[in-house]
Amino acid sequence: MSNNNKKKKGFFSTVGGWFRRMFVGTKADIDVLAVEAIVSPGKQIVKNFFSRKLAVCALVVLVAMFLLVFIGPYFMPIDLEYINNSQKNASPGLNMMKVPSDMKDQIASISSKGTFTVGLSKDGTVYVWGSTLYDSTGIDFKNIPEAVVNSNIKFAAAGKDHAIAIADDGKIYGWGVKEHGQYGAESSMSEIEFMAPILLGDILENETIDVSNVKSLECGNQVSAIVTNDGKAYIWGNYMTGAKNQKEFKKLDNVDKVVFTNKTAAGLLKDGTVVVGGSGASAFESFDLNGTILTLEEVINGRKAIDIAATDDNIAILLEDGEVLVTGNSLNGENSVPDFGGEKLVKINGGAIHYTGITESGKVYSWGSDLFKQSQVPEDLGSVDNVFVGTYQNYAVTENGELVDTWGLKGYLFGTDNFGRDVLARVINGGKMTMTIGAVAVIVSSILGIIIGCISGYFGGWVDMILMRVTEIFSSIPFLPFALILSAVLRTRSVAEDTRIFMIMVILGLLSWTGLARLVRAQVLAEREKEFVLAAKSMGVKESKIAFKHILPNIISVILVTMTLDFATCMLTESSLSYLGFGVQLPRPTWGNMLDGCNDSKVIQIFWWRWLFPALFLGIATICINIVGDTLRDVMDPKSSAER
Repeated sequence: MSNNNKKKKGFFSTVGGWFRRMFVGTKADIDVLAVEAIVSPGKQIVKNFFSRKLAVCALVVLVAMFLLVFIGPYFMPIDLEYINNSQKNASPGLNMMKVPSDMKDQIASISSKGTFTVGLSKDGTVYVWGSTLYDSTGIDFKNIPEAVVNSNIKFAAAGKDHAIAIADDGKIYGWGVKEHGQYGAESSMSEIEFMAPILLGDILENETIDVSNVKSLECGNQVSAIVTNDGKAYIWGNYMTGAKNQKEFKKLDNVDKVVFTNKTAAGLLKDGTVVVGGSGASAFESFDLNGTILTLEEVINGRKAIDIAATDDNIAILLEDGEVLVTGNSLNGENSVPDFGGEKLVKINGGAIHYTGITESGKVYSWGSDLFKQSQVPEDLGSVDNVFVGTYQNYAVTENGELVDTWGLKGYLFGTDNFGRDVLARVINGGKMTMTIGAVAVIVSSILGIIIGCISGYFGGWVDMILMRVTEIFSSIPFLPFALILSAVLRTRSVAEDTRIFMIMVILGLLSWTGLARLVRAQVLAEREKEFVLAAKSMGVKESKIAFKHILPNIISVILVTMTLDFATCMLTESSLSYLGFGVQLPRPTWGNMLDGCNDSKVIQIFWWRWLFPALFLGIATICINIVGDTLRDVMDPKSSAER
């Protein structure tokens, strides 16, 4: 019974299937017709493109890079004249304020004048953090001498290129650069008497001191000083950056504190007077008060100073009545002393270009340059007992040595270059320049290629012959050498930098249109033989309108793909010109000239971040553009899409 039912069902099913296929069609046929009826070619291209994961990833990365380089400069602008020697070749990282956990609750001192920081805990252990690799010397300040590690250290301080530590047995240790006598070694300049460094062994026998008599240790730019409880000051190091002040200070026996600018030393005496020694003292011995020039003595006017501090180019004097006087270079705003809310400062310290002071109630104020937010005191900081000030950092601590808070420069995500400039900011701003030049060059070349190719392919004859001969002439020009010659000629002219950049864009466009012109010509030759062109001619449509409004839209997909690929080529060409020194000139950054600045074996081996990040951005951008272009070519080609 069941077998008969199956036979009947099979028969009717077969007949029904024939009927459906004859008058309705199969389900697959219906679905295909539905898709063809609903989905337009544009939507189908988009659908095919986004079905390819690699192309979508490349597009997302490319869009993100475009947003980064065109919006990023508004948040990370660069000063083309900016140079910061104290921060040159800082390694990537955000660890410049990262106090080691072992010393966070027992801080005795923190000192910094460059990219690295030296900290001393109350148990006599020395710590180093920050960007510790110093320039191209190969010196890493994290490699603390074994003698220092094994000693009970009582004082420790950091200069710009060296560090000094004093052990409990009075032995003075140093590490880092030593060619200017930073810690006792003679230098090649010792033969020049007036510039010879002051050596530690010349002023302290056996390079030791009675540690119980030491009051403070201070380091500066290739120079160091020890101040004793009995009022003596011992200064050694580079003669030209402060060690020459030893001649003035050795005559004194009532020194209370010594601080260093980049070029000289200043001392606070126990009687409340301030002494600035050496030939550079004149820059700090006068004040401009509302247009009136007064001497240091006239401004102090018999008042006593209770503290002094120094930045790279300024000296700040805290007087007993609470007034703060700042003398020296005022470019960074160190002389713009804020209102302390009716309170008096009791202590003041200086960084590279900012000051931080503490009032009687423990409130903290910072002023001067806010380039790295080093002058933005946290609102919830509250009352503290002490603030250690680094180059661009501040460390607020309690009386017991517990870390309360930090503010200032955390570090550089991509490191810095040989001028102390932030590589991340330059990569972002340089990317904007590189992509802009590539885009403008592609626009210029595309306009020329489309017009010449379309006219040549449509009209043919003598017009085609002339235009193709012109195209062959341009294509026979050796591109890179010719671009180098033009750029070299521009460099000899007194042309503004913006004009030069614009001309580079135009030159790139004028020399790269020939390939697109030939491609457009070939496509137009094929399209002009089709029926819709004949129909347009029979209707009396103008020839130019047929060429540019009827034929050109039919080959737009080929043009878009070619433009996409040419964009990557123009970016690489601009980078090549800049790398060879004939493109955009420094200090204005592009990815190419950033790589040009790394054309050195030491840079490649030691300062890898200077070439890695611009090369990485350029490579990723080029690869993503090529992937997007290749995918567009595939999805816009029906045969290619069908095969896949």
